[in-house]
Amino acid sequence: MKMALPQVWNMDRIFEGGSASSEFGAFVEETDQLVAELARKLKGGEPPASKDGAWGLMEAVSLMQTILFRVRESESFVGCLAAANTSDKKALQLDGRIKTQLAAYQSALTQLDRILKGIEDDVWAELKGIPEWDHIAFNLDERRTAAREKLPPEQEALAADLAVDGYHGWSSMYDTVVSHFSIQHQEDGKDLKLSAGQAFNKLHTGDRKVRAELFRKWEEAWGEKADYCADALNRLGGFRLQLYRHRGWNSILKEPLSVCRMKPETLDAMWDAVSRSKEPVKRYLERKAQILGLDRLAWHDVPAPLGETAKHISYDEGAKLIVEQFGRFSPKMAEFARTALEEGWIEGEDRPGKRPGGFCTSFPLKQETRIFMTYSGTMDNVSTLAHELGHAYHQHVMNDMPALAQEYAMNVAETASTFAEMIVSDAALKLAEDKEEKIALLEQKIQNTVAFMMNIHARFIFETRFYEERKSGLVSVERLNELMLEAQKEAYCGMLSEYHPHFWASKLHFYITDVPFYNFPYTFGFLFSSGIYARAQEEGEEFGERYVDLLRDTGSMSVENLAAKHLNVDLSKPEFWLQAIELSLKDIEEFLELTEK
Repeated sequence: MKMALPQVWNMDRIFEGGSASSEFGAFVEETDQLVAELARKLKGGEPPASKDGAWGLMEAVSLMQTILFRVRESESFVGCLAAANTSDKKALQLDGRIKTQLAAYQSALTQLDRILKGIEDDVWAELKGIPEWDHIAFNLDERRTAAREKLPPEQEALAADLAVDGYHGWSSMYDTVVSHFSIQHQEDGKDLKLSAGQAFNKLHTGDRKVRAELFRKWEEAWGEKADYCADALNRLGGFRLQLYRHRGWNSILKEPLSVCRMKPETLDAMWDAVSRSKEPVKRYLERKAQILGLDRLAWHDVPAPLGETAKHISYDEGAKLIVEQFGRFSPKMAEFARTALEEGWIEGEDRPGKRPGGFCTSFPLKQETRIFMTYSGTMDNVSTLAHELGHAYHQHVMNDMPALAQEYAMNVAETASTFAEMIVSDAALKLAEDKEEKIALLEQKIQNTVAFMMNIHARFIFETRFYEERKSGLVSVERLNELMLEAQKEAYCGMLSEYHPHFWASKLHFYITDVPFYNFPYTFGFLFSSGIYARAQEEGEEFGERYVDLLRDTGSMSVENLAAKHLNVDLSKPEFWLQAIELSLKDIEEFLELTEK
C-alpha cells in the first residue's frame, strides 16, 4: 500500500471543478432532457394488452434506468460537496436543483405506475418473463404493487412537486443549521472553533474531564439551535403524516418497512429478541463504570475508550489494519479496499467546516464510490472507515447489474457495512498480544452491541412516539426533550447517570427525507451480519464468494426470502435474532471475565 495515503477525496475524477463545474452543469441539463423525454413517452400511454404490445413500455423502463443512474450520480456529487464544505453555498443551491430534477423524474414515474397497475394480471405474468427484464422483474413487480396502494398519478406528482420546497426544503434548512454550528474549545493552549463533526469526534476522547466539558457545551449548543431543529422535525413529520393519511395508510411504519422489503413480524421479532437480551449488556455497563471509577456511566462515558484504544492510530495505520483483516476473509475485498484508499475515494481529513458523521455514496456511471468521515485517530474512526468500506464493497460487487437491481434496501445495506466492521474488530481481537490490549479491543467491539441494542433502540422508541404525538399537532422543544429522555432511559434500562435530551436535534438521521425511520435498519444490519459472520466462520474462505452472491441478491428480493435462500433461516421468528445476539453476549462474557478483580 502507498505511504501517506490521501485523506482528501478526488472529486474531479467525477466532475472537474467542484460546485462551479461546467461539466456537471451540462450533465444536469442533459438529464433534464432525458426526464422530459421519459415524460413524453409515458404521457397518455396505455397498459399493454399483450406481451407483443409492450415494446413502448420496455423502452420507457430502459430510459427510466438510464435516468436513475444519472440522478444517483448527481445526488452523490452534490452531497459530497456539501458535506466536505458546509460553507459551499453553491453546493446547497445545486442540491435544490437536483431535488427539482428528481421531483420531475418522480412525476414522470407516476405515469409509469399508472400503466403498470393497469396491466391485467395474466399479461403481467407474461411480461415478467421476458429476457430483457430477467434481472428487474422483482423490482417492477414491487413497483406495480406499491402503485396500487398510492394516490392517483396526478396527485402523487403534485405531492412530489410540492415536496421540493416543502418536505425536502425542511431537510435542507436543517443542513443550514448544522453549517452554523460551532463550539469553542481550548486544546494545548490554543483556542479552537470546532465544527459539529470535530466536536463529535472529541466527545470520544479518553480524558473524562475534557469529555464532560465538551458534552456540556454540545448540549448547550444544540439547545440554542433547538427551536430551528424542532421546526424542521415537526414539518417533516407533518408532511409524512398528511401524505400517508391521503393514501389511506394507517401505520407510520408502512413506508419504512416497504422500503426495507421487510415484514412487520420480522421487525417485532427483532426488537423482542433485543429487549429479552439486555441483562448482560447492563452488566457490561456496570463493569465499565467500575473501571472508570464511577457509580454509573453518563451518556458521554458509554463510548469512552478503555486502555490502549485511547492511543492515536494514524490514518495509514488504520487503513493497513483494515486491508489486512479484509484479506483474511476475502482477497477481492482487500484489493477493493486498497484501491479505494489509494485512489482518493475517501474524505477523512480532520478540518473545520465539515459535516458530522460518515457516509458512503456511489457513482454508478463512473463505477466508483466516495466515503465521507472525519478521521482523528481513534479506534472508533477505524471502525467507521471499515464500516463505510463495507458499504462501498457492496456497491462494487453490483456495478454490472441493471439500475433497478442495484436498489437494495437500507437494512441490508447496513448488513454489508457492519459485517466489514466485524471482520476488522474480531480479527484484531484475535491478534491482541496481551490482556490489556485484548480488553481494550474487546470493549471497542462491544460498543457496537450497546449502540445497536440500546442507542438505536432509543431512536426507534423516540421516533415512534414522536409521530404518534405529531398527529395531534406540533410537538414543542420541551416535549421533544422529554420524549428523548424517556426513550433513552427505557432503551438503556435506566443505567445512565446523565442522558442526551437534545439528541433528536443533533442526529442527522431524523432529518433525512429519502427514507423515514433511519434507525431500525442499523440494528437489523448488525444482527443479520452477525448471523452471516457466524456462517462465514463455520465455512471458512469458501464463504467469500457466497457472500458476494448474497450481496448481489439484496436488490432483488425481500429480506425474508434473502435469508431463507442464503442462510436457510426464518427472520419472522425470534430464534435467528436470539442466536445472532449470542455472538455479542459472548464478547460481554469474555470482557467480564477479563476485568474481574
